[in-house]
Amino acid sequence: MIAEKMKPLLANNSAIRMMFEEGNRLALIHGRENVYDFSLGNPNVPAPEGVKQAIMDILNEEESTAVHGYMSNAGYEDVRDAIALSLNQRFGTNFRLENIVMTVGAASGLNIILKSLLNPGDQVLVFAPYFLEYSNYVRNYDGELVVVSPDRESFQPNLTEFEEKIGRKTKAVIINSPNNPTGVVYSEDTLIRLGEILERKSREIGHPILLISDEPYRELVYDGAKVPFVTRFYRDTVVCYSFSKSLSLPGERIGYLAIPDEVTDSGELIAAAVIANRVMGCVNAPSLFQRVIKRCIDEKVNVEAYNRNRNLLYLSLKSYGFDCIKPEGAFYLFVKSPLEDEKEFCAVCKKYRVLVVPGSSFACTGYVRISYCVSYEQIERSLPAFKKIGEECGVRPQ
Repeated sequence: MIAEKMKPLLANNSAIRMMFEEGNRLALIHGRENVYDFSLGNPNVPAPEGVKQAIMDILNEEESTAVHGYMSNAGYEDVRDAIALSLNQRFGTNFRLENIVMTVGAASGLNIILKSLLNPGDQVLVFAPYFLEYSNYVRNYDGELVVVSPDRESFQPNLTEFEEKIGRKTKAVIINSPNNPTGVVYSEDTLIRLGEILERKSREIGHPILLISDEPYRELVYDGAKVPFVTRFYRDTVVCYSFSKSLSLPGERIGYLAIPDEVTDSGELIAAAVIANRVMGCVNAPSLFQRVIKRCIDEKVNVEAYNRNRNLLYLSLKSYGFDCIKPEGAFYLFVKSPLEDEKEFCAVCKKYRVLVVPGSSFACTGYVRISYCVSYEQIERSLPAFKKIGEECGVRPQ
């Protein structure tokens, strides 16, 4: 009965979600405190207190029709205006409310812009390692995902191969910085070179290539790292943002698209995105949390809590002999597997009730992703298990 396009999705269900469900199963057997689940990017740092206060104030102060009713498919005008003003103040942009489309999180935002853009057979380039759902989002609109292989030294984009893979069917490129799963922040130099390549190749193939910057981790950076605002480096850029991580609101599904006037045919693209928001069935972003975002636009989660987790886990794993780069942002470690087959390594971890995600899920074999958006205490409890895992796999302490 089911559609042919769904069958491969059933056969290749998300390894992250499957590991998460396995964690729940093991917790029932061994107790939650004895299972060390590092699979899901589900923030454990609570939302800022201002978010809770904003919800209560909105429900007490604003009319229910304004809080719970329909609005423009693009979202409330005053909310979009507040976001545009915030971006302009922070990044020197020139957004107006018309450039902002409120979305049901970043996933919906990506689907909206891809639906607005892709014809069957159009190609979208991504840099490995990449968030595994990108391939599904592109296939939703009969597009083709083209993967640029990883630079395993720096995990900055492999720009030489990228330029070689751009062709006449290339319609868009998705980047993600800070990156899931590596935590790498794409440097300004990288973005300058990326923009130059896109300008040159767009002229060569005779049509613009849209750069889609997926930025759910923009605010989660450490050690003074700066995340360059991508629209500065290439005119045909759309920003896809989510408050899931920056305000610890993943279940509320609230985000936005920012489509600058400088984008080719921007008016038509904005109109298409608004219609796509409706015809995909989202209709509009959640009304209550649009109101919350307006009041909490300057709120921030406790990034230092993630930084504390990062330092404990990174320094501990390095001392046990594991190989990984120190992430500059997001809340993941991308650790080199000490076994040739990282799925075999995941199985060894599971023996010790440690749940990590194989790098093949991100098109980068030989690594595993460890999500450290968990409690500090869980990391502390897990360290003896990681040490035993290293010993079993022949890792030598440093």
